[in-house]
Amino acid sequence: MSSEIILTDQKRQAIIHEIKHFFENERDEEIGTLAADILLDFIIRNIAPEFYNQGVYDAYAYLNDRVEDVLSIQK
Repeated sequence: MSSEIILTDQKRQAIIHEIKHFFENERDEEIGTLAADILLDFIIRNIAPEFYNQGVYDAYAYLNDRVEDVLSIQK
């Protein structure tokens, strides 16, 4: 099982567009496609794993609560 985050070309281009849009609208800066692509790679390598791990923890906590609910029906 690989922990690498893989994006389709279409999804990658959409995210790059969103990054560029963010910089233009929120920071009043224009960045190029290459800069947005490099930023996306940085986010994938350094930040995304934290969000993934939080999602795994949240799923664990949710499922653990549901198991406790099931166990509560024992007689």
